[in-house]
Amino acid sequence: MFRQVSESVFASPQIGIEAVAEAKALGIVRIINNRPEGESDDQIPGDAIEAAAREAGIDYVAIPVTHAGFSQAQVDAMTQALDTADGPVLAYCRSGTRSTLLWALARAKAGDSPAVIASKAAAAGYDVTPVRQLIEMLSAGG
Repeated sequence: MFRQVSESVFASPQIGIEAVAEAKALGIVRIINNRPEGESDDQIPGDAIEAAAREAGIDYVAIPVTHAGFSQAQVDAMTQALDTADGPVLAYCRSGTRSTLLWALARAKAGDSPAVIASKAAAAGYDVTPVRQLIEMLSAGG
């Protein structure tokens, strides 16, 4: 269920309460919810995931991303959430794609190579093509 996109970041489709224990067993120290509340009827509410995470001793951050795209504030929030974690992080959304794309943008902003970012995402089963131009721009310091 969890796909490893980098040494310290995993992406996942929507998680349930039981997945928090699995995350804890993997050493996950922070869960990042990239799914807006109420996106679908079968969605587990973020506050339920947050409560389970905190009970398990895992930090929780919500950085909701709609299908409208990514903002600079979201990229900055993801960068901070990743950079301040004291261990592995799990980011989730409906399919894991928005979480991976936001991770890719954060890594590009940090100066990582667009080719390396794309390769890592692809190895985890995700395609960064929808934001590749933005990755190139951020990586170049734009």
